[in-house]
Amino acid sequence: MSKADKRQMRSAARLYAVQALFQMEQSGQTVDAVRAEFETWRFGLGYEDGQDLVEGDVNHFRMVLDEAVNWQARIDQMTDRALVAKWPIARIDPTLRALFRAAGAELVAAGAPPKVVITEYVDIAKAFFPEGREPAFVNAVLDHMAREAKPEAF
Repeated sequence: MSKADKRQMRSAARLYAVQALFQMEQSGQTVDAVRAEFETWRFGLGYEDGQDLVEGDVNHFRMVLDEAVNWQARIDQMTDRALVAKWPIARIDPTLRALFRAAGAELVAAGAPPKVVITEYVDIAKAFFPEGREPAFVNAVLDHMAREAKPEAF
């Protein structure tokens, strides 16, 4: 497997983690139930718009999901500090909330360089919000969060 294939699988795992975190919040399902569903149906085994879904890196997906749940309070506090005072995390779009939690998990618990995390999750924001200003917003918030979580990287 090439490095490009591995990167694509890790990118897909990040996207799936955002979707799983969104689903958990909206449905009230447990992390175990959502993890099982995604690993069974979303990792290249189904179809979307007539195309095969990209196979995700299962280990990376599990790590992001588990760390987002384990560190949610800290991640949400970091996100709140990055947001305007009148817009706490509870008031933002649930897709963005899930995205910040997934990215925050990688910033707090994983070894990926912050610039890689920011770029990857801005790309996910572009996929969810192709016409809006959300990707720029995500970039600004994640930059703030990364500087707090990993100041030595800057």
